[in-house]
Amino acid sequence: MFNPKENLLDQQLAVSGLEMQIFGVIAAVGAVASVVGGISASKQASKNNARAEQNYNEQKDAARVQAEKTNEYNKKVFAADKANYYSNRAYDWQTSVRNYQYNQAIQDYNFLQTAKQYQSSVENTQQQLTYNSMAAMQARESEQAALNDILNEDAFQRESLLVERLKNEGQAALLQAGNSRAKAVQSALAQSGRDSAVMRASLTSAQLQSQRNMRDIALGKFIDDQNVMAAMMIRPDRLPDLPAPIQAPERIFVEPIEASEAFIPAPLQQSTFAPIVQGIGSAAGGLTSAYGAGAFD
Repeated sequence: MFNPKENLLDQQLAVSGLEMQIFGVIAAVGAVASVVGGISASKQASKNNARAEQNYNEQKDAARVQAEKTNEYNKKVFAADKANYYSNRAYDWQTSVRNYQYNQAIQDYNFLQTAKQYQSSVENTQQQLTYNSMAAMQARESEQAALNDILNEDAFQRESLLVERLKNEGQAALLQAGNSRAKAVQSALAQSGRDSAVMRASLTSAQLQSQRNMRDIALGKFIDDQNVMAAMMIRPDRLPDLPAPIQAPERIFVEPIEASEAFIPAPLQQSTFAPIVQGIGSAAGGLTSAYGAGAFD
């Protein structure tokens, strides 16, 4: 306490000494605190380093596990793709072979059916041609029979005419004499000649008509035969065999690249010695300042 009776200078010196002592104590406490703080910061840095190292190791383990799972999955997918490819390849090939065999069988069957139809057409044509020949033969026989009847009738008529002529000549010779008889005989001969000429002309006409009928029969048979031949099927030709299936080249597989662990950068380590050095330096600096100010006198 300030005493006014005491010397003012002495009192000021006393107060100043006390303050210096307090300042020294504070400086000492601050130095201790700086050292303790440096030690604490060093421990915290050590903990941070340990935590960072643990996180780094855990991340590396996770990256390794993920790479292993990815590689295992890629191998399974690759194996499944190959299995599916070869399964589909075998199925496609079997399908192509079956389709080829089926289509070839259908083509052969169609050809056989067409060949049977053609054979039936040939048989029908032969039968029709045979019928045309028989019909023409029958028509010619009928025409020849008709002509023969005409010839026979002509022969009978000629025979009758001859008899009639002889009869008329005989009667003319018996009933008349001289020129009258000659005229009568001549008249009978003329009549017989006219009748013979008429019969000969009629026979010639009948023969010519028979020849025309024969030509018509032959022409009709030719036309009928041509129509039958035109209606006959054309001989079928066997188609060439279908091209055999060809299997496509095998696919080239490329194995998947093996996945590696993801790059994990190493953690930056904090210095555990620097905080202690810094704390000691701060403490030394405080004590030096306090000593220089006379706090420890």
